[in-house]
Amino acid sequence: MNLIEELRWRGLVQEIMPGTEEQLNKEMTSAYIGFDPTADSLHIGSLVPILLLVHLQKAGHKPFALVGGATGMVGDPSGKSEERNLLSEEVLKHNQEGVKKQLMQYLDFDQTRPNAAEMVNNYDWFKDFRFLDFIRDVGKHITVNYMMAKDSVKKRLEGETGMSFTEFTYQLVQGYDFYWLHQHKNCKLQMGGSDQWGNIVTGTELIRRKTGGEAFAFTCPLITKADGGKFGKTEKGNIWLDPARTSPYQFYQFWLNASDEDGEKWIRIFTFLDQAEINSILSEHKKDAGKRTLQKRLASAVTKFVHGETALAEAITTTEKLFADQAAPAESLSMEDLEGMEGVIKIDFPKEKIAAGIDIVSFLAETTIFPSKGEARKTVQGGGVSINRKKVDGIDTQVNNAMLLHDKYLLIQKGKKNYYLVKTC
Repeated sequence: MNLIEELRWRGLVQEIMPGTEEQLNKEMTSAYIGFDPTADSLHIGSLVPILLLVHLQKAGHKPFALVGGATGMVGDPSGKSEERNLLSEEVLKHNQEGVKKQLMQYLDFDQTRPNAAEMVNNYDWFKDFRFLDFIRDVGKHITVNYMMAKDSVKKRLEGETGMSFTEFTYQLVQGYDFYWLHQHKNCKLQMGGSDQWGNIVTGTELIRRKTGGEAFAFTCPLITKADGGKFGKTEKGNIWLDPARTSPYQFYQFWLNASDEDGEKWIRIFTFLDQAEINSILSEHKKDAGKRTLQKRLASAVTKFVHGETALAEAITTTEKLFADQAAPAESLSMEDLEGMEGVIKIDFPKEKIAAGIDIVSFLAETTIFPSKGEARKTVQGGGVSINRKKVDGIDTQVNNAMLLHDKYLLIQKGKKNYYLVKTC
């Protein structure tokens, strides 16, 4: 398997250093990608580097996942307009453990394999590295002119906030990571997002100048959305890989709601379906886009990869109960159906308030389905709220016992996609 050819048709190669493809075709090659431990879970923006390492391992090469315990203390200026808050050693350690646990779900760490994945933490080689030793052994090999020519540095220097010395040295720190892995793990390739190209190239340059050794690099494009929105973000925030932060149902829904344009691009990037199968899916989808064949295959493949088959089945079941048969009355849903709806926001509400009767606007505000009565009133007047699959006609509607499903539940829909199960108690 030609790894670079495989990644190219998937749209996963942007810049590539001369000789990289030849190196990968020549022999088993060790390669790494860095993961930033700014949270205790990765999000779907991290899926691309994860997939790059999985493709690398599938092609017979050896992947290294570097968790940046040291670089997390510094802060990468690439693609950022201002300096981020630095994290404590305790928080970073907690985050590293969370990231490590997730990466072990996707890569094969079986040490009996010659290309077993390995996890490394740059804090291990930086914790005892003295400042004077660093500027002598690393800093003298890379000129300030070279560092200032990088786009990530130039943009910040030209901006209003400028750049701290800490951030300015980041590319040297990341460059030393590559050098250390090259020397101690025979790592010859670094991969990453296109915003990392400058930092990665600094590593190859440091290796060349310090040892005369060969090092290679390629980057993948940063993922975008066709409508200009930020990939991986919803109105509720990041789409996380941790099911406690983003449920498998919500995760599945993110991919299911992709536009046709995004879906065509993402099914190549985020799945392992081969070219013939993807072309077949696209052809079938174009015959009747209303069936959303493309989005369903995309959502199923990515959810299964990240959360497993059982979680995917639960996400599909919940989706079908909520969306597949909107004409069916909510009364047809059993108590088990309602209680088992994964990913639906569940809210407890005092039974006596329902028994006494409460106006719809107050109900929506008191359950926190809406942050204020004003927003609740506006949405109800616009026809954007349903109770038990029946649209609320107006703000004079009273919520009472007669509406309860199984004398206990109310299924509330806000807009097209937001569902809440209110349980009286």
